[in-house]
Amino acid sequence: MEKITLAGKNLQELEAFMIDKGQSKFRAKQLYNWIYLKSVKDIDSMTDLSISVREMLKKETQMSSISIKDKQVSHDGTMKYLFELSDGNFTEAVLMRFDNRANLTACISTQVGCPMGCSFCATAKLGFKRNLQVDEIIQQIYLIQADTGLKVTNIVYMGQGEPLLNMENLLASIKIFREQFQIGARRITVSTCGIIPGINKLAEMDFQSTLAISLHAPNQQVRKDIMPVAKKYEYDELIKSLKQYTEMTGRRITIEYVLIKGINDSVENAKELAKNIIKLKSNVNLIVYNENEKSPYKKPTGDTIQKFKYILEAAGKKVTIRLERGADIDAACGQLSAKFSAKD
Repeated sequence: MEKITLAGKNLQELEAFMIDKGQSKFRAKQLYNWIYLKSVKDIDSMTDLSISVREMLKKETQMSSISIKDKQVSHDGTMKYLFELSDGNFTEAVLMRFDNRANLTACISTQVGCPMGCSFCATAKLGFKRNLQVDEIIQQIYLIQADTGLKVTNIVYMGQGEPLLNMENLLASIKIFREQFQIGARRITVSTCGIIPGINKLAEMDFQSTLAISLHAPNQQVRKDIMPVAKKYEYDELIKSLKQYTEMTGRRITIEYVLIKGINDSVENAKELAKNIIKLKSNVNLIVYNENEKSPYKKPTGDTIQKFKYILEAAGKKVTIRLERGADIDAACGQLSAKFSAKD
């Protein structure tokens, strides 16, 4: 008999299951709290449930359908998780803490691999295998919390895959994170490489979480060279779509821009980027390229990074430089999966 996976079920589903087993809605609520508010590792830890109920649950259910295959911990406290799915595929997530703040940010995946083929991304080398189901997205946060005993406060969909190509499961998972994990909409960020139909759909539904755009280029030519998605959704059309999004939702977007030495980091690149996004309601997040042995790309010098930042700020943009996290581990998406895939 195939066991029912508990993490990912909403309260109504848990109530239906428990009632079918002759239990009360109150027991379902207890179960719900153990899963989502306490993220216990196992059923035996649910101490306010009777032994007989726990035995029934152990026989017929499992906490999660995915498991932690590997975990790396950086000297800065960043934790990289490799999850093994029930079909033998892998996906990844990263847990980060910044500036000794209480906030804990988890970067999670929406796909196994990625179909977008960005030349600077380790995940792109894996190719695309499939979308993650809702419960597989949810269980990444559940397992992180169960493993660490900590409460995730912020979620970014910036792991493996393109979230807007798994729209139905993306939106369903956000609903669960908001309602069951009690993570506010403004503490959730969805990153896309620029799927215009998906951006337009989010605008129409008045999306209240943060939208981040992996732009990574000052113009169409540079973007097309490093991001194949630009061949389908051109630069100017993407900027137009983003302007419409900000007008419809009233929300400010985040422009993500990975700085790659000699590719998109020049003073001229910064000036052109500033010109193209000057009227776009947005902040800019500069990301220093995370070098790895399988990529020819290099990160720019500190002086280059500061000049780029200054030019954007002079144009009136709020600019942050993302702190390097997990540089001593395989923290970039795809690196850990690639290692384990190569072993198989």
